[in-house]
Amino acid sequence: MDSAETTTATFGIGCFWGPDAQFGAVDGVIRTRVGYAGGTKLDPTYHSLGDHTEVVQVEFDPDTVSYRELLNGVFNSHNPQHQSRKTQYQDIVFAGTENQRAVLDEFLATRGLTADGIGTRIEQLSRFYPAEDYHQKYKLRSVSSLMDAFEAAGYSDDELRESPVAAKLNGYAAGHDVGIDEELPTADRGTV
Repeated sequence: MDSAETTTATFGIGCFWGPDAQFGAVDGVIRTRVGYAGGTKLDPTYHSLGDHTEVVQVEFDPDTVSYRELLNGVFNSHNPQHQSRKTQYQDIVFAGTENQRAVLDEFLATRGLTADGIGTRIEQLSRFYPAEDYHQKYKLRSVSSLMDAFEAAGYSDDELRESPVAAKLNGYAAGHDVGIDEELPTADRGTV
């Protein structure tokens, strides 16, 4: 599915490796990428993060999975009343559009919450900086039996980051059910 046909959502829920795999396994999620957002430092890196937070960017087919369903996954994965003191791992929902903000506000209201009354940060997304290559599809990169196929096909790091198959296999490598019908290697699945 081409990016012109998808919608993008950006969330911070602690270390970005787990949410990257979690969302990659969701039916209707086309691509995932990890990175940094929410701060003011230009061109942050893992070792020079500044005031940014680790985030996952989720590209999804809105005809298969809704933004509201993704929000449900976000809010079920953390306590919205608590917030980490460490900016790098804070819980944050970025509204990328006015429509996303309206859905988010309605979602919170159905739970008896408001954006100002919770610990989870709610912000407008201003800029997303992709993380370094070694952070992209981290769980998949730890399973050599799965990575061999990407290497044999000549995938670059950018192509691996943007691959829908890599997003699904990253979820699979982390132990999530991804609804793949074929038999996949399991010897080292989820051990890292």
